[in-house]
Amino acid sequence: MGSDRPVIDLHTHSACSDGTDPPERIPELAAAAGCSAVALTDHDTFAGLPAATTRAAMLGIRLVPGCEVSCRYRGASAHVLVYFADEPGTPLAEELARLRDDRISRNRRLAARLAELGLPATYDEIVAEAAGEESAGRPHVAAVLVRHGAAESIPDAFDRWLGEGRPAYLPKSRVTPEEIANVARASGAVAVLAHPFALGLEPRELDTAVAELAASGFAGIEAHYARYSPEERAELAALATRHDLVATGGSDYHGSVKSGLEVGRGEGDLEVPDDALAALEARRQ
Repeated sequence: MGSDRPVIDLHTHSACSDGTDPPERIPELAAAAGCSAVALTDHDTFAGLPAATTRAAMLGIRLVPGCEVSCRYRGASAHVLVYFADEPGTPLAEELARLRDDRISRNRRLAARLAELGLPATYDEIVAEAAGEESAGRPHVAAVLVRHGAAESIPDAFDRWLGEGRPAYLPKSRVTPEEIANVARASGAVAVLAHPFALGLEPRELDTAVAELAASGFAGIEAHYARYSPEERAELAALATRHDLVATGGSDYHGSVKSGLEVGRGEGDLEVPDDALAALEARRQ
């Protein structure tokens, strides 16, 4: 890496959601990259945290408990990263349980839609591809379609069948970012807007959106995102400063599902300063 400064990675996924590595592998990769801390942020679940935390302790690095939640904002998809809450019985844990139940219902309906389209992917195959019913998602469906020859690759499966507007697409239940920020705060956690440019907003619109999220209780935005250019990262870091938010970052590592990304390094030039973690912690209530 280009700096001797300690780095962190606050955005990774394991096989407990839509990644391909077991959760204990995430801290191993983080340690190899020289990270002082890594967050496991699987979608809607804390299932991988016990194994990842135990392995991280063995390696002498910090495992930050987290998750990623898909939300609906201004008619578009927005992803929210939540950190520092993994206890059962909290408002956040209850919300995640509801979202996982919705995911199972959606996957069953998706399997029925695939059958209607004559595509070879049963519900049992989809669950077998994942770590279980609660972690199954469209990447696992895509992998089954590829294996059966119904698509050339996982991206092709999304382009052809599973992406928004395609024949097998089914919308899932989504909360708003403000709702997630509220349950995060009530659970002793903080909320961060993931990969902000994914909102597809023009600069002025993005500035307004970030201002609204800051007012609703967000703690940060993911400025140092692996697949953003240095110029884009600088733009987002300035946006965070303008709205008194923490500029966080991460690789969004998913294993083989997203090729070319490494934990802690992204595409090779990712450097998320470790003081971002302390700044996030200071926002906890």
